[in-house]
Amino acid sequence: MSGSSPPPREEPSEPGRRIGAGAEGGPEIAEPEETEPDARFTLANQRTFLAWNRTALALVAAGLAIVQLLKPFAGVPWGRHLIGIPLIVLGAGTAAESYREWMRTQTALRRSDPLPRSVLPLVLAATITLVAVLAAMVLLISVTR
Repeated sequence: MSGSSPPPREEPSEPGRRIGAGAEGGPEIAEPEETEPDARFTLANQRTFLAWNRTALALVAAGLAIVQLLKPFAGVPWGRHLIGIPLIVLGAGTAAESYREWMRTQTALRRSDPLPRSVLPLVLAATITLVAVLAAMVLLISVTR
């Protein structure tokens, strides 16, 4: 032997990931092993996804009802749109984000990783609070005119 030792083996950069030489000489990162989670967890994740979508549908329906069915506010003709359109947008965003969160949670379950945190409760609470404040302002303006 010439006295040279083999190059040190690279340690995984993340738990569950192996690093080796890639086809082009660079590091190759293997995806973590995924297993089928207990059906109860998968079904619970689907129920959560469906609950977020019911919320999204209710927000869209409420926004449409406000814009189309409420009488115009006295002195504030744009008031219905100011209240209803954010609800419609929030409903669309909730539907899209709920799918993304369902996928992230399902991946975490398959990899036995910690479950990801959801941004939906904060976004919903903040937007609904804002819409409530806007509605109160529109009502106060319409009463004073």
